Amino acid sequence: MSQKWTTADIASQDGRLAVVTGANSGIGLIAARELSRAGAQVILACRNTEKGASAEREIRTTVPAAKVTVARLDLADLGSVREFAAAFIDEHDGLDLLINNAGIMAPPRSTTVDGFEMQIGTNHLGHFALTGLLLGSLNARSSSRVVTVSSGAHRIGKIRLDDLQSERSYKRWSAYGQSKLANLLFTFELDRRARAAGLTLKAVAAHPGYAATNLQSAGPSNSLEVATMKVLNRVVAQSADAGALPTLYAATVADLPGGSYIGPSGPGEMRGHPKLVGCSAGANDQASASSLWEVSQELTGVSFEFASRGGVRSQQ
Repeated sequence: MSQKWTTADIASQDGRLAVVTGANSGIGLIAARELSRAGAQVILACRNTEKGASAEREIRTTVPAAKVTVARLDLADLGSVREFAAAFIDEHDGLDLLINNAGIMAPPRSTTVDGFEMQIGTNHLGHFALTGLLLGSLNARSSSRVVTVSSGAHRIGKIRLDDLQSERSYKRWSAYGQSKLANLLFTFELDRRARAAGLTLKAVAAHPGYAATNLQSAGPSNSLEVATMKVLNRVVAQSADAGALPTLYAATVADLPGGSYIGPSGPGEMRGHPKLVGCSAGANDQASASSLWEVSQELTGVSFEFASRGGVRSQQ
C-alpha cells in the first residue's frame, strides 16, 4: 500500500453498511462522508440528533447520492446504547463496519447516567457495550470490521482496576489516557477472541495524530488551556480531513491484519499519511486486557458470547 494513502485509494464500499459514532462533527463526520462517497450506507450515530441532521445535510451537499441516516445514540447512557442496538437489529440483517469514534477529552470530573466516570464511561464502556450488543449483526456479515479510535495519549494511560472510575483521585488527563489505553486493550482482546472463535470479524484501531477538531475545546474548561489549544489547532494541527485518514484506512484497506493500529506517518505521529504504528507496552498487556474485559462486562451487563459464525449472540 502506498505511503501516501489518501481518500482516493478507498476501494468501493458499495453494499456495505456502516455505523459511525459521533458522526456529527470532526473525524466522525469526515469518515462518514468519505464512506458515503465510496458507496457505503452510513448511519450517523449521534447524541444530538439536530447536529446529526446538520451533518447529514452537509454530507449531502458534497455527496448528493449519499445513503445516510441519523440515529440517536448517547454513549454515556447504557439505556440509549441498548435502544440504539435494538432498533438497529430490528431494521437491519447485518453490519459490515462499526466505527467507535465518539469521545470526550479531559473535562472536569462528572459521571454518566449509569454512574461511570465520564471519560471511561463514554470512550470505553459505552463503545464496549455497543460492540457487544451488535456482535451478532457484525457476525452476520463476512469480513465485518470494528474500528475503534484511540489516541497517542494512551501512552500516558494506566488501567487502574482498583479505581477505574477515578473516585479516589481524578486527574483529567490521566483519566483521558486511561480511556484511550482501554480502547486499545479492548480492540486487541476483541480481535484475539474473534480469531480464537474462527470468526472473520477483524478489530483494528486508529488514532488521528493532532487534528483540528472541536474535541480540544469541548472538554478542557481551563480558559488558558482552551486558548492554547486553539493556537495549536491553527499552527500545529493537521485538518480534520487529514486526521480522518487513519480511521478510513483502518476501515477500508482489505488486507489489513486484525489487531492493527493505524496512525499518521509524520514525526511523533502528529500528522501525515496513515501507516501501521506501534503502541505502548501497556496496550499489549494481555493479562490487563483480559481483566479489563471481565470488569467491562460486569459494569455494562453486556457479555460477548463467541461461537462459530452464525451462532454468535450478545447477551444483556
